[in-house]
Amino acid sequence: MMKLFDNSAEAILFFDRDGRALAANPAAEEILDEEVLEALLEGEDGAICRACAGYTNEYGYRSCHNCYFHHPDQNDFTSFQVYLQSKGKGLVPYTSSFHTVDPEENIRVFLLRDMTRQFKTQERLYENKMMKHVIDAQENERKRISRELHDGVAQELLSAVVDLRVLKYLSDDAELLGKVRQTEAALSRLLEDIRNLSVELRPAALDDLGLDAAFRTHFKRIDENYGVLVNYRAELTGRRFSSEIETVIYRVCQEAILNAVKYADVDTVDVNLSERGGRLFLAVTDRGRGFSPGSRPAGTGLGLYGMSERAELVGGMLDVESFPGKGTTVRLNVPALAAEEGGMADG
Repeated sequence: MMKLFDNSAEAILFFDRDGRALAANPAAEEILDEEVLEALLEGEDGAICRACAGYTNEYGYRSCHNCYFHHPDQNDFTSFQVYLQSKGKGLVPYTSSFHTVDPEENIRVFLLRDMTRQFKTQERLYENKMMKHVIDAQENERKRISRELHDGVAQELLSAVVDLRVLKYLSDDAELLGKVRQTEAALSRLLEDIRNLSVELRPAALDDLGLDAAFRTHFKRIDENYGVLVNYRAELTGRRFSSEIETVIYRVCQEAILNAVKYADVDTVDVNLSERGGRLFLAVTDRGRGFSPGSRPAGTGLGLYGMSERAELVGGMLDVESFPGKGTTVRLNVPALAAEEGGMADG
């Protein structure tokens, strides 16, 4: 028992009926300031209040109502949460127990276990869940707007273009025909811009046909719009993966290629996508300007941060390797979860 008392990672203090500390193990001495500990050992009234910032109960997150120390018999204090000013750590949350171990002498024991690590884990888990919900909502909204643009606005514009083409055969007025042709050309350009915007928001091929088809369509558009040829090689089994996984891979690749187009000053980009060992591996390589390891890349840097966040949220890993004058490689690997294994709700 003495070994447990001396070597326990939990802080342990024993108190008598008058609130005087009878003993404190080394772990307790590590967290309490010397003045507080001396006051407790001397039985000074309210000594624990020098360190305590309250405990969690039905009245508040940090409350002193029906204090565990002064009213130990009014509530169940076998397990509760308390906040103490700890030596060198500031305000720290502890899971605690304060109960009588010797009813005849009214000896009570106060146990404290630092919950900082658990709280940080819970906070990170909550942040990840919220981030997943945000990304899920973003992708669903992109999908909705994309389809409205494609099925609504684009179709109306196409109908107007067709009407103008018919109108050209209904008049011989040269000036009128010239205006009609100009308007037709302007509407055709606008129609193409809307179709491009629709695909940028959320390509229908990604939801309907999967990664391979979406990539091939996207790379064709990159060549047409920017004059950058994407050398694409895929080694896939042909099966569909969860919508969440496919979306992460597509968005990371999209961002990596966009960065290469904007900042690398290249006319070709290599993209390799493969599946092995239950994971999917993506590599996007350019042989452009590159940047020094540890330095901030061109742009805001938010693109790399967003790619990393997406990878972490699905249990994946992102690695960026770059050297000045030698180019940049973005590597991503994520679990190869099948479509039936769940993921982001329908995009």
